[in-house]
Amino acid sequence: MSKPTKTRSVAEINEKIRKGDVQVLTAEEMKKLVESSGVEVAFKEVDVVTTGTFGAMCSSGAIINLGHSDPPIKIDHAWMNDVEVCHPGAAVDLFIGATNMSEKQPFEYGGGHVIQDLVAGKEVELRAEGYGTDCYPRTQIKTNITKDDLNQFYLLNFRNCYQRYNCAVNTSDETIYTYMSKLLPRLRNATFSGAGELNPLMNDPDYETIGMGTRIFLGGGQGYVIGEGTQHSPKNLNGTIMVKGDAKKMSPEFLQGGAFTKYGTSMYIGLGIPIPILNEGLAKKTAIRDSEIMTDVVDYSVPRRDRPKLKQVSYKELKSGAITINDKKVRVSSLSSIKIAKKVSSTLKSWIEEGSFFLTSPIERLPNDTVFKPMRQTEEIPFVMSVMHKAVTCTENEDIQAIAQRIVTKSVNHIVVIDDAGKLKGIVTSWDVTRAMAEGKKALADIETHLVFTAKPDEPLEVASKRMAQHNISALPVIDIEKKVLGIVTSEDVSKLLGR
Repeated sequence: MSKPTKTRSVAEINEKIRKGDVQVLTAEEMKKLVESSGVEVAFKEVDVVTTGTFGAMCSSGAIINLGHSDPPIKIDHAWMNDVEVCHPGAAVDLFIGATNMSEKQPFEYGGGHVIQDLVAGKEVELRAEGYGTDCYPRTQIKTNITKDDLNQFYLLNFRNCYQRYNCAVNTSDETIYTYMSKLLPRLRNATFSGAGELNPLMNDPDYETIGMGTRIFLGGGQGYVIGEGTQHSPKNLNGTIMVKGDAKKMSPEFLQGGAFTKYGTSMYIGLGIPIPILNEGLAKKTAIRDSEIMTDVVDYSVPRRDRPKLKQVSYKELKSGAITINDKKVRVSSLSSIKIAKKVSSTLKSWIEEGSFFLTSPIERLPNDTVFKPMRQTEEIPFVMSVMHKAVTCTENEDIQAIAQRIVTKSVNHIVVIDDAGKLKGIVTSWDVTRAMAEGKKALADIETHLVFTAKPDEPLEVASKRMAQHNISALPVIDIEKKVLGIVTSEDVSKLLGR
């Protein structure tokens, strides 16, 4: 005879909250309890596990209703603190997108900062234009508003709480600026995001308790999951949620505008979900550790959707501050705040214990079979590999006269300098050689350029062309991850392709 399954219900847990005898642990505390006492004991002793994360969540924003001016205006375009905001609805409904940037302070101030300022009770300047109608005759308005002047001020985020993120690196010879922050060349740093074992969706990966209607901690206030987030991809542990909450009741401690150098603006949001421990299976799932959560190390220097994946690492390795890639120790930094993630989970714990936060059962669980599809493209995009050709090369011990003869016989303007293993060492041009011979120089070292801008075979040709224009050069050696020379692409190659 099989043993009866041990379960409890959300209603039972809420009754304990009302009586003041609910047992709540943060995700961090739960993991320690399971390790010391086992899953069965943890299930018996714990009713709720609180989770938390705090990071940049770009697909976020806020819906506001301004109320009608006198005379009224039907807004066509609007700005708040010089950040253009979207007009998706009727006359005075606006949407503030977190990534919209200020026209006066681009890359420093954006929609996320506007939302933070409103949440903090500050005045923001509103400018709006309309085209004028019989019932909305006004064509311009300028005023200052606070959150108390708004009829509605709701955070509405399309994609929050990514289950896990890639670890980003850069194998190229140039610094690049991305939504994963500044990536130094030649694997000199790595960045990652996410709270790992504290992340809500990692503690309930099958979404037994998470779905439409789940009450959550959002930005220092209470909010709800309203469905799956955009790009929800649960099969590879990249689940997301769409959330909504009353921003008037939120706190700037858990909702802050952010800016990434030379990339753009975003908004950092604290989000936590209480996991009701309805069965032993959930107790076991909430014991997940960083060492069990793996993610890809991805080369962001290749500006393509399917960027190269160099290896897999665990969140435990990432949080240690260093990982090893190709026998090289690479320092790692987090774009999320683990400290504030812990504060989210502990604050949510205290709300439940004091009886100001009750749990809800989802009326519809998050789907676990969604497939994330890439954009359908009807035009082919040329890549470097489609136009690159074999590079004419030399080694550093050759004299300039031999290189000059090679330029003439091969009818090229660039000679790529390689070592015995075929790896890039430098580059010389026909102009370099002509000047060297005129000045009587004989050593390649006197004319060779060691700081060489390069391309990769699988990057878009448009990106390579932009790089040449940016640095005022006419060719890029094409290399692989080990810096072996695969070929060369020139501005002439690009022009021929565009002309064709």
